[in-house]
Amino acid sequence: MADESTERLWKGVGEFIRAQRELANLSLRQLADVAKISNPYLSQIERGIHKPSADVLKSLASALKISAETMYTQAGLLDGEGSERAHPGTVEEALRLDPALTTDQKETLLRIYRGFLEHS
Repeated sequence: MADESTERLWKGVGEFIRAQRELANLSLRQLADVAKISNPYLSQIERGIHKPSADVLKSLASALKISAETMYTQAGLLDGEGSERAHPGTVEEALRLDPALTTDQKETLLRIYRGFLEHS
């Protein structure tokens, strides 16, 4: 059972990373370059095949412009209570992490928000 739950956890982390990459409009290659990891390795992480180290998670978080704490919470390395998950660091991070919004809604709100910033 522990293997199954661990497998589900890492698959979920991979799905989270893929969703954040897509919201950031980055290709797999672009994110791998910014995070300084190989394309195949990132692909394996996104598919839940490989368990990334805390350092790799931190690099990915930085490249995705989300807090390392948020990434660590997703990976089960930090408890979600009282963490960054409850208090995201930026408006963009809050939008990307809101479970009540669909991916399309998140993308729309991010475009609107960025548009306001460009015109201020």
